[in-house]
Amino acid sequence: MTLAVIADQFGPPETYSLREIELREPAPGEVRIAIKAAGISFVDVLTAGGGYQVKPPLPFVPGSEAAGLVTATGSADCGFAAGDRVVCSGWGGMFATDAVLPAAAVRMLPAALDFSEGAVFPVSYATAWHALVDRARLARGETLLVLGAGGATGYAAVQVGKHLGATVVGSASIPEKRALALSGGADAVVDPNDSDWREAVRTAAGGRAVDVVFDPVGGAATEPAFRSLGWGGRHLVVGFPAGMTALRTNLALIKGASLVGVDIRQFGQFEPNRAEANRNTVFALAADGVLRPPIASRYPLAQFAAAMNEAAAGATAGRVVLTME
Repeated sequence: MTLAVIADQFGPPETYSLREIELREPAPGEVRIAIKAAGISFVDVLTAGGGYQVKPPLPFVPGSEAAGLVTATGSADCGFAAGDRVVCSGWGGMFATDAVLPAAAVRMLPAALDFSEGAVFPVSYATAWHALVDRARLARGETLLVLGAGGATGYAAVQVGKHLGATVVGSASIPEKRALALSGGADAVVDPNDSDWREAVRTAAGGRAVDVVFDPVGGAATEPAFRSLGWGGRHLVVGFPAGMTALRTNLALIKGASLVGVDIRQFGQFEPNRAEANRNTVFALAADGVLRPPIASRYPLAQFAAAMNEAAAGATAGRVVLTME
């Protein structure tokens, strides 16, 4: 048995409850993990509420990334052994004290990261790397504008962008998030509530247009960000928690610019070898101390609803984590 956050229908966090559910034995090629920490993202809460574009089967246990200890393996050749410190990801199932997962969804936790950091590392940093390297082809010396720079993928994009040699301008809504972006390596930060935000961006970028926009925000932020691009710019659509928007097609024409979609889930499905190579890269950088996620709040599993609500509100500078001990 395992203790899990579960619901028989989609809804807000209060729809869910803690229940004991059956935990099967791992089959060949699978591992059983005692989860020590699980990350909570906006997408996790959106999925739990039934608002994500793909709906998982019910009953549903939320949570897409976690870290913990291997307790059993289904076969000796799966690459893991009992006691290994690992991170794992999946389509739900992580808000629980234990999980059984394919070995392919599990990876050794770098010694430089603790369980809480490991629990929020894989998805955000793999997304940022895929976006900036594969989709935008961000080059050394270019200027990167990161919207939501104090959020999960935004902060990861700040760190990845600096590692790639870009000048990074972070846009974040509150002073704490702007300070966080600076601590992650941003060269300058701007306030999206500034009455002349585009001019603030240009000034922060040294008086020139930006080359790449990393946009996990959407809504009213998208058009002025796209207008801030220079010739040949690339605008990465990573998410739109602030809502979807429409762009005038002439903007892309007069700038020779591209609107580029970033979907890490489908990337893993259609290009699994490249996705695995990306994960190898970002985990190696984490092991070297180059990439490291910030933790803002830790909640015990029993307080899952409060933790999910905090993550959904998006007002926290740093990541929200559930701990199982």
